[in-house]
Amino acid sequence: MTRGFVALVAAAALMAGTDHARAQGFFDSREDIMAGGPNFYGTGASPIPRTTVNYPSNYAPGTIVVNTAERRLYLVQPDGTAIRYGIGVGRDGFRWSGVHRVSAKKEWPGWSPPSQMRRRRPDLPGHMAGGIDNPLGARALYLGSTLYRIHGSNEPETIGQAVSSGCFRMTNDDVIDLYSRVRVGATVVVKN
Repeated sequence: MTRGFVALVAAAALMAGTDHARAQGFFDSREDIMAGGPNFYGTGASPIPRTTVNYPSNYAPGTIVVNTAERRLYLVQPDGTAIRYGIGVGRDGFRWSGVHRVSAKKEWPGWSPPSQMRRRRPDLPGHMAGGIDNPLGARALYLGSTLYRIHGSNEPETIGQAVSSGCFRMTNDDVIDLYSRVRVGATVVVKN
């Protein structure tokens, strides 16, 4: 059995013998569930740990800078540093660059694959409700009017890889952290 399944069974057993109020104390939110440790619900730790680094730049605090070549995302801080996250990027033919703004933020977003993607992959559903099995993961930051997002993933092994159709993926833990720090309207600079 996987550790995630064992943890789920253990949590269910604990909650079965208690009232709802006490059970609520075990897991107050999906974030608590997601923070249940490596591989709980298939999340797992990022192979590229989040860290704060020196980052002298002319970017305003709160700006997100995506460095596709490095496969890193930087959130500029007010003190000449940035929080650096590992990301998965677009595979060959799907990389792009430009400047956009965060136009929306969603928790546990639903996903409707774009028509171009469904032409390439007719096996994809027309729509998938938000949840742990959804490819957008725990959070999504929408980039202007593009089809692209910065979003979570339940495949931590893809972080640091070029695997997507142009979106930037992070572990669910990292995207929850980024989501809590970024406002709608924040500038996103994507560099190749």
